[in-house]
Amino acid sequence: MNNPVRAAIQRHIEVRWLKALGGTLRGGRALEVGCGWGVGTRLILDEFGAERVDAFDLDPQMVELAQHRLAGEAQRVRLWVGDVNRIEAEDETYDAVFDFGIVHHVPRWRAALREIHRVLKPGGRLFAEEVLKDFILNAAVRRLLDHPLTDRFTHEQFLQALADTGFQMVGERQIAHSFGWYVADRHAADSLPSKALDLQTP
Repeated sequence: MNNPVRAAIQRHIEVRWLKALGGTLRGGRALEVGCGWGVGTRLILDEFGAERVDAFDLDPQMVELAQHRLAGEAQRVRLWVGDVNRIEAEDETYDAVFDFGIVHHVPRWRAALREIHRVLKPGGRLFAEEVLKDFILNAAVRRLLDHPLTDRFTHEQFLQALADTGFQMVGERQIAHSFGWYVADRHAADSLPSKALDLQTP
């Protein structure tokens, strides 16, 4: 999935629709889960306006490629090998978390959502693009792509899981029961949103 076609889709479709649903950032510290070869991290800096981005991937080779791609951003980007089910960050660390089609690859995807919620600051925002059950279980897709096949989620199930985790929806959309876009905030509770983050609504 780390190829020029995927990168073009990420830049021209996924980012555009996430921005339409949730706006952009003005500064703040963001996390990308499953950074691949670094395209998403670059977009979080350039298109969403984060001041700093932390990012990790389960594959050491992908992290090495991302480090090469982002070598000029050493002061703004931190990269490491990591697992979305065990994010190496303190509670309430990030102003925003970005998921460019990673959670559907995770067998324990609800646990991943809980980890994302944990590391978001109260009032912080999740931007997520996801592949849905109907696409994953399609016979032709199964021959071409490798995904976990059990306990995959529909659009409605993902929305419910976000709510159950403690997220408040800001915006969502789906296409052909196959792809979904989600922007959701961690409830502010009795804390104020981070002053470092100024969400710019569409």
